[in-house]
Amino acid sequence: MKTRILFSLITVLFLSTITHAADPQYLRLSLKDYRDKMKSGWIGQIAGVCWGAPTEFRYREQIIPADKMPLWKPQMINDAFGQDDLYVEMTFIRTMEQYGLDCSIRQAGIDFANSGYPLWCANNAGRTNLRRGIAPPDSGHPKFNKCPNDIDYQIEADYSGLIAPGIPQAAIDLGEKFGRLMNYGDGMYAGQFMGAMYAAAFFNSDPVKIIENGLAAIPAQSQYAQMVRDMLAWYKADPNDWQKTWQLCQDKYRKNPEYQKASNGGIDCKINGAYVLLGFLYGKRDLDQTIIISCRGGQDSDCNPSSSAGVLFTTIPFSKLPDRFSKELNETRIFDHTAYNFPKLIDVCEKLARQVVVKYGGRIEKDPNGDEYFLIPVNPPKPSAIELSWSPGPALEARFTESEMAQITASVSPKKVQDALAKFAPGWKLDNCGPDMNPGLRADWAGKKNVLATHPLDQSTACTLSNSLEIPANKKTTLHLVVGHDPQGDFDLIVRIDAKQLLRTPVDPKTATAHWLTKDIDLSTYAGKTIKLELLNQPSGWSNEAAYWAEIKIVSE
Repeated sequence: MKTRILFSLITVLFLSTITHAADPQYLRLSLKDYRDKMKSGWIGQIAGVCWGAPTEFRYREQIIPADKMPLWKPQMINDAFGQDDLYVEMTFIRTMEQYGLDCSIRQAGIDFANSGYPLWCANNAGRTNLRRGIAPPDSGHPKFNKCPNDIDYQIEADYSGLIAPGIPQAAIDLGEKFGRLMNYGDGMYAGQFMGAMYAAAFFNSDPVKIIENGLAAIPAQSQYAQMVRDMLAWYKADPNDWQKTWQLCQDKYRKNPEYQKASNGGIDCKINGAYVLLGFLYGKRDLDQTIIISCRGGQDSDCNPSSSAGVLFTTIPFSKLPDRFSKELNETRIFDHTAYNFPKLIDVCEKLARQVVVKYGGRIEKDPNGDEYFLIPVNPPKPSAIELSWSPGPALEARFTESEMAQITASVSPKKVQDALAKFAPGWKLDNCGPDMNPGLRADWAGKKNVLATHPLDQSTACTLSNSLEIPANKKTTLHLVVGHDPQGDFDLIVRIDAKQLLRTPVDPKTATAHWLTKDIDLSTYAGKTIKLELLNQPSGWSNEAAYWAEIKIVSE
């Protein structure tokens, strides 16, 4: 009798387990499998960005020639630690680790404002707004942020799916919190879409179905959703010629003005998102080809393969990845400006995933062997409301309180930059230096040491460095300048003496070598006189207009 009762109990337990596994209302994922795939997703991101890094923005409006594509070397994996599409999302992870999943958007903004890493485009504009006291979500609103549709949240939303297996709604909600710090409209939807694809990749390996899952997580009326539908249709019409589809992307999402509204050129999320999908679809689940095709699309050609590889790798357990993508990884090294090395990153993602599963109605169970499983409810996502970056709704006029501003210790003050100039070039004075792009001293920038970064105050006001100098008599005196431009921007260098313009030249990829322009200006005409010398960092297009001063010297001989 006891034997029969024991047999019946075992049968009930077994059937219960099978029912959970087969229940269409729940997805079942062992903790072991979750960690294995989540870890693989991070490796995909890292490998993609490292492989594509040498090509970043070197090829615009053209396919990268096959012979210009770098070859993968296992040691390249360690080029990841200073990459912005990794350390930014780790800032978000850290906020949730410290303050919980329900941390406020304002706390997220304070933490992002206090980050110390270099930023560009929408990230930089959003962080600058935060440091000025413009609280989220206004920090990403087009009224205050001129880059709302930039790629930024798209390249750093991977975390939102990696901690939310099978839960696309979590990726949407996290986008409403962290994506709002720097983006709006399509810019935010791009990240929600990526996060939802990662969430789906834990349970599906078909690229088309994964993309369809991502599509369901963003507003169908958005231009970003239209781009995704186009990519699926173009792929299904011709699944073998990715270069033909690249041209279709170019014709519609780069050349058609209708899809360039609120766009910041080649950094726009739609065209770069199309290149992510180009590799993800036409790579046909081949790890190398997925990265190569996304990279060869051009533009932001390290971030795009990072996204496509990250999603694809998530479909494959780490234990089954080719070791060429991970064997050289330095697991003790800390990612720049973060609290995490690779093992700590994996552990904190597991910790957050446990919280996400429970928050969204799931549960964590153990089988008779003590192995843990996530039981994840299957619920259709509810996308964010539709909004258009070129025709935005009203801003909330959100501002940080005085006590919140006191927590933002990384704000750029005029005194801080003036003090930096005093160290860099004693005797010089600084006027109208704006806070964008984190002006101040850089220990190392573009291969040069001790570099001073400045930025114009606004679109029409130059940042000016000035000095009153006595030019020696009977000597040849030269002003020696070495000044650089941001990889994504340019500006005009103006030299004036006593308000008279001596030189005006663009500092851009055409005039500079490896970001640097050298100028020597003869001042002998002013021998024996005292002059007011002015160097202007003059805006010329209001996109990444920082000047990087490596040398400012007066040489008399």
